[in-house]
Order: sequence, then C-alpha cells, then structure tokens
Amino acid sequence: MDNLHNLIKDDIHTKLYFVESDGAADAAAMLQRVAVDALVMLVAPVELDDAATMKERLPAPLAAEVAGMRERDLFGGRLGQVQALPTLGLLPCRSLVLSGLGPAASSADAWRDAGVYAARAALARGLQRLAVPLPQAAGDVRERVRALAEGLLLGGYRMPSFAAAAQPSPPALREIALVADRADLAALGGDDAAEGFAQPLEAARVLAIATQYARDLTNLPGNVLVPDTLAQEAARVASRYGMACTVLDEAAIKEHGMGGLYAVGQGSANPPRMISIRYQGTDTWDDVVGLVGKGITFDTGGISLKKPEGMEEMISDMGGAAVLLGLLHVLGRLKPKINLVVVIPSAENMPSGRAYRPGDVITMMSGHTVEVLNTDAEGRIVLGDGIHYAKQLGAQRIVDVATLTGAVLITLADVATGALSNNEQLQQEILGAARQAGEKVWAFPNYPEYHEMLKSEVADIKNASSRDRWAGSITGGLFIGFFAGDTPWLHLDTGGTAWLWNERDTQPKGGTGAMVRTLAHWLCNV
Repeated sequence: MDNLHNLIKDDIHTKLYFVESDGAADAAAMLQRVAVDALVMLVAPVELDDAATMKERLPAPLAAEVAGMRERDLFGGRLGQVQALPTLGLLPCRSLVLSGLGPAASSADAWRDAGVYAARAALARGLQRLAVPLPQAAGDVRERVRALAEGLLLGGYRMPSFAAAAQPSPPALREIALVADRADLAALGGDDAAEGFAQPLEAARVLAIATQYARDLTNLPGNVLVPDTLAQEAARVASRYGMACTVLDEAAIKEHGMGGLYAVGQGSANPPRMISIRYQGTDTWDDVVGLVGKGITFDTGGISLKKPEGMEEMISDMGGAAVLLGLLHVLGRLKPKINLVVVIPSAENMPSGRAYRPGDVITMMSGHTVEVLNTDAEGRIVLGDGIHYAKQLGAQRIVDVATLTGAVLITLADVATGALSNNEQLQQEILGAARQAGEKVWAFPNYPEYHEMLKSEVADIKNASSRDRWAGSITGGLFIGFFAGDTPWLHLDTGGTAWLWNERDTQPKGGTGAMVRTLAHWLCNV
C-alpha cells in the first residue's frame, strides 16, 4: 500500500493567486512585480486581425513576430494552437506562450481548453512559473476564471511511471499568477477585490485534484490494484475526510446474498469486495443520492475470454470506481449540504476452474435470477448487486458510472459518454451538469423494445442480448436499470471515455477521469 500511495496524487501544490494590473499596457510593469518564467497570453482570432491590439499588449518586436506567425499560418488564435517564443529580454521573463481561444473566445470551455494547452506547452519547455492575464470579457467572469484555472492545473497532469531507471516526471507547475485588470476585480466587489475570485479558484483546485486522483487510480496496473487494495484505498480516503466506510469481504458478500458479485469474483485468486461510503451533509439522513461505480480491477472476460490484443487496457475497468473515489475529495473539501452513499462492487474477472460459466443461472441480492450468456458482460452483474445495496442503504436517486460496454465505442467513439435513464428530470440535471463541466454526454433512448431483448426463458433476466451486436450499450445499461426498478436512476457508460490510447485534445493518454467534473457540478453546483 505504501507504493500505491506514492503513485496517487491527492493534492495539487501549485500556488495559484491573483495580481492586479492597470490594463494591458501594464503587462511589463506587472511582470517586474512577480518572478515568472513565462507570460501566457490567451488570444482570440479577432485580436490578431487588429495589429494595434497586440502592440498594446506586447513590446513592438514581439508584436511584430506574432503578426508574422499569423501571416505564415503558424498561429491564428485557433483553439488548440499553441506557440512559444523567447522574449530575448524584451519582457522580464524567459518566454511568451500564446494559446488560441478560437471563435467562441468568451466561453468557459474555450478558457479551460486554452489553459490545458498552455500548461502543456509551458511544462514541455521547463517553464514552471506562469503569469496569465485574463482575456477581455464582458460580464461576471467567475465561471470563466474557474474554468481557466482548472485547465491550467489539469494541463500539468503526468502519468506515474514504474520504471526503475525512469527520469523524474516533468516538473509540475509551481506557480500561476492570474493577472486581472483592477477595474474588473473591483466590479466583483469586496474589501479586497481579489476576494471575488477566491471561490472559483478553490473550486478549480478541488476539481483538478479529484480528476487527477481518478486518473492516477485508473492508470494503476492490475497487479498493484486488486479488489482488496482498492477497498483499502477507499477506506483511507474516506477516513481522511471523516466519512464512514464499510467493506464486505467474500464471506460477507456471500452472507448478504450478493450472488452477482460473488459469482464474478469467484474465478480469481484475489477475492471480491463490496465497498460503501457514507457522506452526511445535513442533520437528517434523507433525500439520499446513491452513486454506484464499477470496480472491476482487471477484466479478462472470464470464460468468455477477450482477444489478447489491447487487453492491457482492462486495468481501466475500474474507471467508474475511480471517478467516485475522486469525488470524495470534492465532497470532503467543499462539504456540500447533501446526503450521499457511494457503493463500489469490486472484483477481478478471471478464467479458472472456479470461474462462473456461460449458461449459469445466478441469484442476485435482490432475489432475481440472471441467466449468464456472456461472462464478459460482468460489469452489469456486479452493478446489479451494487444498485440494490445502495437502495438498502437509503438511496432515493441513483447514478451509476461504469466502463460498461465496448459497444459505446461503436456509437460514440471515444468522444462522448453514453447516458441512459428511467427519469427525465434526473437525466436533464446530469446533461446540464455535463455542459457546465465541458464534458460530452449523449443520452440513449429507453424504449420498451430494448427491454424485450433481455427477457430470458429460464431466469428473470439475461445478461446479454442474443443479438449482442444490436443496441449493446442500451441493453447493457437497461440490465442495470432492471435492479433500480422504480427508483430514479441514470447510467453513465464511460467505456469509450475513461481511457485513451493516446493524448487527444485536452485529454491525456491513459485514464482521463471522465465524469468526475460532471458529477461534481451536479452534486456541489461548483
């Protein structure tokens, strides 16, 4: 466990603060007051159309170079475009980093994404202390400031390495000075104008901490993270924030009648665990939200073995559990006035002489029976027990998060998370939170015909459609929904978004922490 703790980052030590200036013309004077390695400028395309704008913001030779880069189509202010150039003593810092905002320059999403790209470019050049003037924007900029700070912090993420001779990871950002016009700060009120941004900056830090924690946990190899170590890590984080944590071992799982989780885990030398964590933010235990996360620490497919190519990605099959444990950092630091129970059914899905088989009929905690057609459709089985357990613990609304299906990749690729719900209000709340967080979620239909595809002749339900290439994401989700019953429920299938083979856009290679920020916005209204 000591090694595990060394590989998981559960805090961010970057100093993040505000500096006041008297407009763009004060940039050089401001840099004299703060010792930074680079001036980071977020630039919209329209700003490059007016040569006078850059001349106001930069010394003439640098402004001329920026104009030249535009003419050579090296930098046009498009989102994702980044350029770094030496200041050659024209500014009291080593480098100027330009990050494009794109045409939607006033949106929070653009500020967040431009911050990610800028941070990556800075770290790639060993620039650890940044000054970042806020782009000009009308109205209250708190949301955009939060998004920008969030992006700058998330852009500094680096995957941990196990290599014995590995060089130390590139240094994280040590200091970020956000530079705001004095008039803009004053408009937010308060004795100290910068106090108006204190809450957005704290929210950004907490969201970044939770997301990078989920990424680190998802990136751990299966021989390091097994169900028992996942349970120990959950207990450690819960204890840190004074939350109650209960872990059921394999004997208790069997005693509680959790036949789904027990069956999936029985083929492995590392036995299953059922983890539950209780967060109480009000005086009475009512209006309880249940979050259920898939915690399959490695998935071979069991007897229905997966193909070997790419199976190493299955270390990420506990991505749903990682999201929920990341959220504990949000709850513990922001302390929202809500009541929440987190449930994580955790197992390894392995083939052996003891493994469950296609054709088995198993009895779930709810008393319902399941006909197993495919042992690689194990996530929905353990989540069925997790959903019922969450209801026993008082959950009145339930959201589950799971790397559930490969089929979601066929529909949405690795771009968006699929959603399925039995409650329109809950679905709209989550979709709205996703828009705030800048995460892409697409809702699937819930038609009666899809339920018919899961009917079994020998049990209450089967765990896969006979035509398993048809509507695989929907039927997989509806299997879980069967155990939610009439309880308002929503399923998030992160089978395409929890893990990426290569860095893409603002997302890192490996674990992404997808849905941490969406659920944080929903629960905490950050």
